[in-house]
Amino acid sequence: MVERGYYGDLLDDLPHPEAAQVRVCVRTLLRRPILHINGRGAELLPLVFRHRDRLRRLFANYLGYRLTVEGRLARLYKSADAGAGRGLPNFTPRAYAYLALTLAALVDTGRQILLSQLIADIRGAAAEAGIALRDDLVELRALTSALRHLVSLGVLEETEGSVSAVQQRGAAEALITIDTDLLGLIVPRMRAGRAFEFGESGTTPRQPAGIVARRRLVEDPVVLYVDLPDAEARYLRDHQRQEAYWLERYVGLQVETRAEGMVAIDPDEFLTDLAFPASSTVSRIALLILEPLMAASPPRADGCHQVTPDHVTRLCQELATRYPSAWAKRDVSNVDTLAGRVTDHLLDVGAARLVGDDLLLVPAAHRWQPHVEERAATAETSPDQHEPQATLFDGEETEL
Repeated sequence: MVERGYYGDLLDDLPHPEAAQVRVCVRTLLRRPILHINGRGAELLPLVFRHRDRLRRLFANYLGYRLTVEGRLARLYKSADAGAGRGLPNFTPRAYAYLALTLAALVDTGRQILLSQLIADIRGAAAEAGIALRDDLVELRALTSALRHLVSLGVLEETEGSVSAVQQRGAAEALITIDTDLLGLIVPRMRAGRAFEFGESGTTPRQPAGIVARRRLVEDPVVLYVDLPDAEARYLRDHQRQEAYWLERYVGLQVETRAEGMVAIDPDEFLTDLAFPASSTVSRIALLILEPLMAASPPRADGCHQVTPDHVTRLCQELATRYPSAWAKRDVSNVDTLAGRVTDHLLDVGAARLVGDDLLLVPAAHRWQPHVEERAATAETSPDQHEPQATLFDGEETEL
């Protein structure tokens, strides 16, 4: 029998349909921490508002997250120890810098502003921070990416014109409306003399054991004990069954337990923001090199396999040469670039870690063992029948 949680069962007094509603809200807020009446997931805002008190308690007690709910928006504040994450798609470091500068410039802005004035304020914020800005096309694209992201969040509304006018170097103007309520939830003001969110001392308040481990399981599908603080790793080892139960009850994730750690699987793939394996050239090559990489290096004491970048590059070259018609030509045109993208993909999906310049394949990488079947053309095959020389993915694949 599973023990009751530290705070009891937070869904115990709810009928089954309402408990399912709360679970849907939890999953949606984890995937989209900002819900806005004009944004994605807006249809769930009435449900979030209805269950707001229970959701606040569940996030606070189970994960140590803070939830703010209003009539037209909801904001879940996550903790940095849940993992660095993968960031925004196609966002460059310069785009992140512009995103921070734009938010800084918007804090003291009213409800509406001209795009040209906003750009001037952004440059002023950069000057105050000692950041040198250029005026070339790459820089303007980075600024446009930052502004477009804020438009997608609902913080900025293109009332007249478009933020893309930035790239026309002042040849076009736009009127921007700012949702100050949503901006206030994204960039909350710090109270004078007090550190934001953590109290007067600026330190994180003491939390029950297991909070950090649960955050990692929710945010990262592969959690190794060696990656957790010692106290959290001990707790997770001692309470594997209990934590697996609560993770499924509250979040709808199924847990597999191994000697080296735990894997959280979402059967509905809603919380899976990066599928593996996928259909792209990079993802398929990443899948195919896993087994030969692990076979070439004996496992360490922690079950991981350490391999060099040269080995990754060599296997990528072999696959690109052996199956030339299976890949997108632009992806295999430069093998060094391909190997770098494959390495980044393995890191993103949690199948590998970086140790210096080497790649450390985690035990979870053994989950994927694709079957490659070679098919040779036979004499009976008619000339107008075009049989592929190799079928790379005939076998079943396991998704994480």
